[in-house]
Amino acid sequence: MIIADIIKTFISGDWGSEEPTEETPNAVYCVRGADIVSISNNDFSNIPLRYISDKSLENRLLQSGDIVVEKSGGSPTQSTGRAVFISEELIKAKGQVVCSNFCTAFRVKDGWNPYFVYQYWQNIYNAGVFFNFEGKTSGIKNLQIDNALSAIQIEHYPISHQNQISKILSSIENKICINRQINDNLEKIAKQLYDYWFVQFDFPDENGRPYKSSGGKMVYNKRLKREIPIDWQVKNLIDFAEIKNGATPSTADEANYGGDIVWITPKDLSDQQSKFVYQGERNITKQGFDSCSTSMLPVNSVLMSSRAPIGLVSIAKHDVCTNQGFKSFIPKNMEDSIFLYYYIKHHIKQIEQLGSGTTFKEVSRDDLCKFPILIAGAKNAYKQWIELQNGIADKQLILKKEITALTKQRDELLPLLMNGQASVNYHLSNG
Repeated sequence: MIIADIIKTFISGDWGSEEPTEETPNAVYCVRGADIVSISNNDFSNIPLRYISDKSLENRLLQSGDIVVEKSGGSPTQSTGRAVFISEELIKAKGQVVCSNFCTAFRVKDGWNPYFVYQYWQNIYNAGVFFNFEGKTSGIKNLQIDNALSAIQIEHYPISHQNQISKILSSIENKICINRQINDNLEKIAKQLYDYWFVQFDFPDENGRPYKSSGGKMVYNKRLKREIPIDWQVKNLIDFAEIKNGATPSTADEANYGGDIVWITPKDLSDQQSKFVYQGERNITKQGFDSCSTSMLPVNSVLMSSRAPIGLVSIAKHDVCTNQGFKSFIPKNMEDSIFLYYYIKHHIKQIEQLGSGTTFKEVSRDDLCKFPILIAGAKNAYKQWIELQNGIADKQLILKKEITALTKQRDELLPLLMNGQASVNYHLSNG
């Protein structure tokens, strides 16, 4: 049978209006293609609030179990057809939810487990099938969804089999979600520690009391235009770290790619939890490395995307090199890596203002070399902060690697379960 045969109804999208009007009085949260990744990671914080008409509210409201599909967008390497599952957690968190008019949603017929169908759709998407059902208008790719649903086959699995497969896949998804939530909470603690030490200047003084709040001496710094502890210094970033450019080997020569040198592009840092990076989507060979002006960066170098977009920041946990979209920092004392990471993150808006260019803004190496950096004078407190941050970072890296392994396991297991090459163990299906 074809996928079209198992769909009960389609729900079209509505972008609505930004403010309530007489025609659009109903507040709803509108799922866009841009929200698919974050919702899949159980992050509902950035779904925009919109206002729609009474008729749209009646006909387009989504419910738990619906599947939203991106029908317009994509890229040369990413097809349209990305999907997201509307979970009970999303409905409970946001209440009234619709999808945007660049998406469509569907609801499956009785006898079909919606989560199973969603995972089946993911399997099809991961295999690149939807590239075969795309048209293009005005430079935007559009999914020919009717053609796709009428052509793509789905076996009529017994509902018990669907439920078993759904259970094992949801258990992996839940573990990934828990790891992400733990990492998010650890990151909030890490940011608070940075703020407490280096923004409020309430690091522990020699008596263990908060420095500034306890009357620690402060002095006005003209360069930073604020008060800092009296024995702290302001230097140039180039005094604190080497600053390296990246480059891209010629894509016309396939021999430049596929080697064992980790090569990072801004896309590799697009994940919400990109505090660490140790692998990229595409490696390069020694030939590729030698053919361009990219630099090898040791473990604990700090990477910052310097154009399209400016401001993605990550710490290398493997020897890596980057494309030309980065300026990377090798601290002169590698123990300062974690401080440099948070310093750059905290000052990213000021760094963005250094960007110039007509087609797209880029931050130059020369401007970064002259960018001010605060050097802590309270060495014991600074060392204590480094130890606390490294303890948090070590836990986060373990969880990130586990997320990567679980995601790989899920993606490899998915087609095997769907085509019957793997079966669900009894204690997983009945657990």
